[in-house]
Amino acid sequence: MGCFGFLKVMMFIFNGIIFLAGAAILGVGIWVKVDSGSILSFLGKIEDAPAELNQVLNVGYLLIAIGLLLLVIGFLGCCGAVRESRCMLMLFFIIVLVVFIAEVAGAVVILVFRPLADELFKKFGTAAVKNIQKDYGKNPDITGLWNTTMTTLKCCGFYNATDFVGSPYYEDHNSQYPPQCCSTMNNNPCNQTMIDSGMGVTGCFPMIKRLIDDNAIVIVGVALGIAALEICAMVVSMTLYCRIKSRGD
Repeated sequence: MGCFGFLKVMMFIFNGIIFLAGAAILGVGIWVKVDSGSILSFLGKIEDAPAELNQVLNVGYLLIAIGLLLLVIGFLGCCGAVRESRCMLMLFFIIVLVVFIAEVAGAVVILVFRPLADELFKKFGTAAVKNIQKDYGKNPDITGLWNTTMTTLKCCGFYNATDFVGSPYYEDHNSQYPPQCCSTMNNNPCNQTMIDSGMGVTGCFPMIKRLIDDNAIVIVGVALGIAALEICAMVVSMTLYCRIKSRGD
């Protein structure tokens, strides 16, 4: 197998992976929009949530768009390599280049508007605590969604257990917190005494934030790896394009 054949095979394999990844992301996006019991649905039911949160709730549509885009990229790359189509290879190059530029612009926007994101999370936290204190233990939907979130993520409240102080559940259970707020496995009630003894569970927001901070290097590494793959894909597609053009001439 010559260099040209090797590039074709690598192009096909690489874009086959992209095509499968796009199908998976598309499936997740459809699931997020269909599943009314998901965390996104839960966020949307919180009263007095900041208006900017509506953009976050559209993540399902974003995943669907990304999935479809990856499907198109994978299809163009595979077919362009197998059929030696200059048109498909050029379309592939242009789309990947646009995606790469958009990613760079998005990274710059995230860095520039980081303080705005912190303010948004602060507003959302205030609304989430108000939601807990008003409806937890009284509204079955809100109570069930919070219980599911806390059980799945192994966390308590938005910030910590004190979010539940004054809630219907707290008042009706003699100043007790939900069982998920204590790490003990026995039948002792989860109250302030248990929290003060070190048996309390961290809040959901601090836990997620710490998880992101602890894996920041991994996240940056993955982002750089994706950027490197995109650059390689553009180089390979343009190399194939030029070789096919020279053979045709």
